[in-house]
Amino acid sequence: MSNAPARTAPGQIPERDECIEQTYFFRIFRERIAQNISAQDVLARVHDEVLVTTKLPFAIQYLSTELKHSGLLGDGFARLPHYFTPFQTFVIRQAEAEGKRFTIPVAFLILEREAAYKAGEPTQAGLFVYQLEAITRNRLGYDAGLRAIGGDPFYGPAWVENAEIVRRQIGVVDLAELVYLRSDTYVADERRDDPAYQPSLPPLFGEKEGRIARASIRRDPLFLFAALQRQLNYPEVPRLVQRDDVSTKIEMLQTKVRDLEARLRILESEQRGTFDPTQFGKPDMFRDRKDDEDQ
Repeated sequence: MSNAPARTAPGQIPERDECIEQTYFFRIFRERIAQNISAQDVLARVHDEVLVTTKLPFAIQYLSTELKHSGLLGDGFARLPHYFTPFQTFVIRQAEAEGKRFTIPVAFLILEREAAYKAGEPTQAGLFVYQLEAITRNRLGYDAGLRAIGGDPFYGPAWVENAEIVRRQIGVVDLAELVYLRSDTYVADERRDDPAYQPSLPPLFGEKEGRIARASIRRDPLFLFAALQRQLNYPEVPRLVQRDDVSTKIEMLQTKVRDLEARLRILESEQRGTFDPTQFGKPDMFRDRKDDEDQ
């Protein structure tokens, strides 16, 4: 079975130069936001940087206008369905949703790597697994997420149908099993017992994907994704870096030590009768201490 890129509908998916410029745009936006540059300023500047022979400058201009009106990038993405895919819109909207730990920089990094993959030699299987892992790893919600995946024009009808099947069955059927059952490996396994076996649905994954999925059944689905990346060079979803490493813990301890030192200086000043609040720059500290004394 061939996993060749499904570019069967010209004009429905971005050309390679569009994907390259999108990769640049997503990367620059992410990096400049991290430098505390406002999203509006980033859009104003990057508009002049991207290649004018692509449609991206017009999309950026529209995003800038929409951001001024609604304050949300996701609304701009949603109003450009002929340019941005439903999955791209879904990812940005999830980052802008209240109460989620999923951030705009992570969202743009996901889109950056997706666009870079599409600019190379993408396969429908590779893109599907990448998008599904992005949803799984960041807990973005399977129902809406798989609907968005199914709306990507990169996919043919069989893959759109598969996204809907996975949406209905995920959580009930093991994710690795869903991959295995739609693979050439499953067909080969069934034909060992019944040479005349014909699958009710066409296989979408090759033999290698099928073997990896079969070995990953009833294991953490993230292990399946990692194995596909190692063995078949599938695109890698960015992983959130938790702020619990040694350097972070040292920074927290240093902050606590500084606060303790400041409190000790206050106590020493009070004992000597020379206490002067203006010498200390921690108003909250004084409020906390006063509350303790009142209690």
